[in-house]
Amino acid sequence: MHEASIGVTLLYIAIMLIAAKLSSLVERFGQPAVLGEMLIGIVLGNLVLVGVPFFEPIKQSQVITFLANLGVVILLFQVGLESNIHDMRKVGMSAFLVACVGVVLPMLLGTYVVGPLLLPDLSANAHLFLGAILTATSVGITARVFRDLGALHTREAQIVLGAAVIDDVLGLIILAVVSAIVTVGSVSAGDVLRIVGTALTFLVGAVVIGQVFAGRVGRLFAWVNTGQGMQLTLALSICLISAYLAELVGLAQIVGAFAAGLVLEAVHFQPFEKPRIVNDIHTATAQIEPQAKAAVDEILDRYTDQHIEDLIEPIGTVMAPIFFVLTGMNVSLTSLLDPHLLLTILGITLIALISKIAAGFVVGNVNRWVVGWGMVPRGEVGMIFAAAGLGLGVINQQIFSMMMIVIMLTTLLTPPILTIVVRRSR
Repeated sequence: MHEASIGVTLLYIAIMLIAAKLSSLVERFGQPAVLGEMLIGIVLGNLVLVGVPFFEPIKQSQVITFLANLGVVILLFQVGLESNIHDMRKVGMSAFLVACVGVVLPMLLGTYVVGPLLLPDLSANAHLFLGAILTATSVGITARVFRDLGALHTREAQIVLGAAVIDDVLGLIILAVVSAIVTVGSVSAGDVLRIVGTALTFLVGAVVIGQVFAGRVGRLFAWVNTGQGMQLTLALSICLISAYLAELVGLAQIVGAFAAGLVLEAVHFQPFEKPRIVNDIHTATAQIEPQAKAAVDEILDRYTDQHIEDLIEPIGTVMAPIFFVLTGMNVSLTSLLDPHLLLTILGITLIALISKIAAGFVVGNVNRWVVGWGMVPRGEVGMIFAAAGLGLGVINQQIFSMMMIVIMLTTLLTPPILTIVVRRSR
């Protein structure tokens, strides 16, 4: 299918954005906006079943796919900005344990239960890839839910976010190893150590840079230009460069974006040129009592103190919904019409749920259900893994479609259920 014209593509983008905002009506029923965005995507993506093919070109649009990927990169940048390195360090061991169980258990169940019992006709390499796909955790989906609920700074959320990053690194290592086994038949211990070392060096390096240079970067931004345009440009540039470097060393772009957010988490912008109204207020209050004037000055300074998060927020509000709507549009409901395929999909989904929820029960002094359900969605990470298997020819189009449905079910089930367990924990 040919790429749509620029004008038509712009129309598609406008429709997706408007639909995403209208779908936020689900918030009136106590559900996070991301659920509505994915549901409206499913509706738009399956209108072809009732004779309305208008939205089908969106699924193949390279422009919209790029914007969707950019949206999830910016979302993870925002999550990194809202995360606190010191808080994540406090839950470091818990996050590591959750991540290990959340990778090892799905890998074993996928390879030795899902494959042999539910899909016995597939090869051993295909079973390995099924296990690799089930190891994925989408930090973007869970982070958006925590963010919508205002629970991003809870201990449970910090464990999940930390575990999801570790999970991504471990999952990508597994993907690299499994891909090597499929293509060349084996992989050396040296190759595995090289992949692990690269991932750890990148993440640790990002944290160290954040601790040492965050304040200096903030002062540099204010010195270069006091306008918000320059500040926003530099912040986004750091995010995109970090995403590129992550891909360059073999990690997911979203890991790089998250790391960039951690680097800049402590950076505030203090413009030299305050708004005119602020200067007018300072002049008008010059003659009042010193104590009262000090209080006014403190309020004004707090008002004009800008965090990078405040500058990125409008962009994330526009870009992130494109990813979630497009994700929903890629769900084909026709796969649910075949009873045999439906039972197989439900069986794989059940194992996918159990293997991740169990990871939440390896930590104490937290709500384990919140942690467990926070690890459930496979989202864009699972899709990347499935696409890799299809590209290598180790799984066919039918298995790919089945796994996409499983990925989408885990992604769609998580927001409402996680919302319920988070609110009950309060």
